[in-house]
Amino acid sequence: EDREVTPEELKEFFGANKYREKWEKGLSELTEKQVDRSAIKNFWQNAIAAGRLPEGRYTCPIILNRFGLVRDGHLTNAGEALFGNNHPISLKVGIFATDEKLTILDMKLFEDNIFNLMRLAEEYILQHIRWRVEIVSWERDEIPEVPVAVVREILANSFAHAIYGGRTPHEICIHPGKITFYSPGEYASKYKPEEYIKKDLESEIRNPAISKILFLNHSIEKFGSGFKRIDSLCKDASVKYSYENGQNGFKFIIKRNPITSDTADVTSDVTTDVTSADELNLTEKTILAILKSKPDASRDELAEKASKTVRTVQRTLNSLRDKGYIEREGAKQNTVWKIKK
Repeated sequence: EDREVTPEELKEFFGANKYREKWEKGLSELTEKQVDRSAIKNFWQNAIAAGRLPEGRYTCPIILNRFGLVRDGHLTNAGEALFGNNHPISLKVGIFATDEKLTILDMKLFEDNIFNLMRLAEEYILQHIRWRVEIVSWERDEIPEVPVAVVREILANSFAHAIYGGRTPHEICIHPGKITFYSPGEYASKYKPEEYIKKDLESEIRNPAISKILFLNHSIEKFGSGFKRIDSLCKDASVKYSYENGQNGFKFIIKRNPITSDTADVTSDVTTDVTSADELNLTEKTILAILKSKPDASRDELAEKASKTVRTVQRTLNSLRDKGYIEREGAKQNTVWKIKK
């Protein structure tokens, strides 16, 4: 097209497309043998279990070559970031006494590859947030204040869309009133997060090689659905969130609410669900549809597929059972749901 290119278009091209094409495919200083073999093995096992990689005999060289993470005997930058054994990526995690970065109660610096950092970050967060215990249908449930699926989705998108080699590291801060997830690099899309929530938009991927590995690993559910999934899970758990987009990075903020365990309230909630009208609500219809295609789905599987919390899934199962739509068969650890109508 014969026209003058605007400064905004130049910024978008050189700030996004050029970075995307150049950085991931560039060669690192690491040879193809300088890899974390256990991380690569865990990756292909997860990908096979998720049905996103066909069963077969895999080796580290096969995986690296198959996904373009090695060239001329060296790992690409994407390969090094994902599976390098030289601790290529930095992540700061900390706990603070107030909602400002003043009094530090704990501070750690993790240096590792993306695959391992996601696990370390999740473990750190789940160890330092509040949990409550609830009894539903005589079963003891331990429920985190922030759904685990939300933590995983935010972490995966943080590493998938970051700009690497910049001036700031990834950072997670746990305050009394909030948890913040900081990812280096400006927000990667021209669409706002709320647009992804309201519409079905195609994802704009900053790091396609990294994003593909995280998708196959089942860390990302599907491209372009991260904000929609986070929004659904947060609403379901009554968790509020916000975000800040700065010049150096993108920050996702989860608001923490006081957690109390009240068995009476839980019983009341369950009773309300059970005695409601026979017409199924949207959550009940969703869970029933999933069970029709996979009667042996676990509560965790149902929660993931429906973008709901495990607690909500259990209450929905109780409701569907008491309304006569499903019937439980088999032992507790091997439950199969028989569809009755």
